[in-house]
Amino acid sequence: MKKVLLLGNHGFVIYNFRKEFVKELLKNGYEVFISLPKDDDKVPKMVDWGCKFIETNVDGRGTNPITDFKLILHYIRILIMVKPDVVLAYTIKPNLYGGVACRLLNIPCINTITGLGSGFSKKSLLKSFLAFMYKLSLKKSYTVFFQNTADMSTLLEGNIIKGNYMLIPGSGVNLKEYTFREFPNDNILTFIFIGRIMKDKGIDQYLEAAKIIKDKYPNTRFNLIGYVEKSQPHYNDKITLYEKEGYINYYGYQSNVRPFIEEAHCIIQPSHGGEGLSNVLLETAATGRVLIASNIPGCRETIEESYNGYTFAPKDTNHLVDKIEKFINLSYEDRARMGLNSRLKIEKEFDRNIVVQAYISRIKQIS
Repeated sequence: MKKVLLLGNHGFVIYNFRKEFVKELLKNGYEVFISLPKDDDKVPKMVDWGCKFIETNVDGRGTNPITDFKLILHYIRILIMVKPDVVLAYTIKPNLYGGVACRLLNIPCINTITGLGSGFSKKSLLKSFLAFMYKLSLKKSYTVFFQNTADMSTLLEGNIIKGNYMLIPGSGVNLKEYTFREFPNDNILTFIFIGRIMKDKGIDQYLEAAKIIKDKYPNTRFNLIGYVEKSQPHYNDKITLYEKEGYINYYGYQSNVRPFIEEAHCIIQPSHGGEGLSNVLLETAATGRVLIASNIPGCRETIEESYNGYTFAPKDTNHLVDKIEKFINLSYEDRARMGLNSRLKIEKEFDRNIVVQAYISRIKQIS
């Protein structure tokens, strides 16, 4: 039986966005191992499917070199124990350190760049280190899958990768799971933010825009879903204050965001950069809602200006407010038409089956 090992930094990375792919592997007789931090929600479900779980602690935000070196050694031990025919790595640290481990042991690795990370977006020692590590880890990669052309161009121009790459439409969307829902016909327009609450995700711009818009347009609602990043705990107080003053409704982390997406009219993703291709924008668009997002790689691919949403300059609250006002001043018919256009765009360009078949094709080439 052929063995496939998946490396990730969180259970939802595999469960939420790759479950169709994992189930296809199991159905085709592959033995599937998942190397992830332990959780009480996603991991048990994947084990129930038939996956074999190996606990691996991955600090997604940490930059401790000793901890990172230990992660490489941990991956090497896993590879020696499992002896996989192919490894698939997702997110930054599994790609970097799992890729190095595979290269050292000469095991085929398929890497997926789900965003280069905010550390790659500015000139710094961290960027130089990341560029070196990407070159070290990806040079012998069987295939590097990219989710946007900007990340692909960055690594090509930096001579980090050469001919072993392919562009895919993000993680795609399961169109049966995220079905089209009629556009809400409510008097109160509902906006939503879904994601980790941290500076690089643009939470400051969202909160500031909510305050400006609510003061000018009382018949609006700004919902907020996600957990506060542990390294930035000051946002707990800021969110509490904004909620107390009536500018936002905070719902914390939600394992199922679909009901919140369905009741909203528009999602706002004000990220500063480092996205692969935003899954939450894809899922919201598939539901038939309007998108407003920063004009950055990983977000702009999902939006056609004024067709199904709007883009704005990253970190620019005033520009974000302008686009929100533009949406508010549309008729219900025009808003609903934009929502339908979102669904049509996803059906045409971002069906998850496209992504699943791309992975399966590469694995069959190897095994």
